Amino acid sequence: MKVNRRTLLLGAATAGIATQFAIRTRPAHAAEFTYKFANNQTLTHPMNVRAKEAVAKILEESSGRVAINIFPSSQLGADTDMLGQVRSGGVEFFSLSPLILSTLVPNASLSGIGFAFPNYDAVWPAMDGDLGTYVRGEIAKKGLVTLDKIWDNGFRQISSSKGPIATPADLKSFKIRVPVSPLWTSMFSAFGAAPASINFAETYTALQTGVVDGQENPLAILSTAKLYEVQKFVSMTNHMWDGFWILANRRAWEALPDDMKDIVSRNFNAAAELERKDVMALNQSLRGDLEGHGMTFNVPDPVPFQEKLRSANFYSDWKGKYGDEAWAILEKAVGKSLT
Repeated sequence: MKVNRRTLLLGAATAGIATQFAIRTRPAHAAEFTYKFANNQTLTHPMNVRAKEAVAKILEESSGRVAINIFPSSQLGADTDMLGQVRSGGVEFFSLSPLILSTLVPNASLSGIGFAFPNYDAVWPAMDGDLGTYVRGEIAKKGLVTLDKIWDNGFRQISSSKGPIATPADLKSFKIRVPVSPLWTSMFSAFGAAPASINFAETYTALQTGVVDGQENPLAILSTAKLYEVQKFVSMTNHMWDGFWILANRRAWEALPDDMKDIVSRNFNAAAELERKDVMALNQSLRGDLEGHGMTFNVPDPVPFQEKLRSANFYSDWKGKYGDEAWAILEKAVGKSLT
């Protein structure tokens, strides 16, 4: 399935109805293993488009033995709730940003350090290489299984209902929604902003009611979650790259025979590669669509933001928290000294 703006935007028109239901592949009783895959994205987001393809292939290649039902749009709970459920076995698969995962696995957020990655050419060799291997090892220590390929969420931008963010000074006292993650809170606090940790399922309402003035997410999420209805300005800061690890409950994963594990992991990893291309293309093309919804864009210089973080000891503080070994892996991946 080719994913493009038209696919997503047409699908969004029916998302309010469609997201009330899980994506089911066949009756649960027909499968030997019936697992749930929960996530916080709409059905129209590339992740769910490609995940739907993957679970169909898994069902086919397993001769109906493995049926995975997708529960999108935080149907089964907010991110922090779902993290608990995938640990306990309430759900078998869950996709989560490594930055939110850091509430359980502190060093999982290493890939999200502010202004570390300049572009995708630096991201994928790192996440498919030593940096990704290191993070998966940290996650495994907490008893979760992580599939090899991280899915893309994209470079994050700041949106606002008040005005553009052109310099670090514009973030002074700015009320911004951030995910439930210490790294996000720390970074925006270093800018003098007023970050509020809010689960994604509650973000639209928080923006609509003025609990916060802005938020930060890739453009694809601004579009699929219709945040343009409650935000006016987009500042293309590219301040963080973010992705989604597919996490699996260890008991459920180990219950699968080896050949079934291979079918599941191979298809999910292949879908991740396709989804990466979808998200990159979508984020590059969505500006015109969002402008059509009344959003105004600006492109700030990243250097003053990096300098502000450096002078606020953001990088040195987090180097101390992650440890020298982890920080060296990050700096090798991004090809520069951050401190």
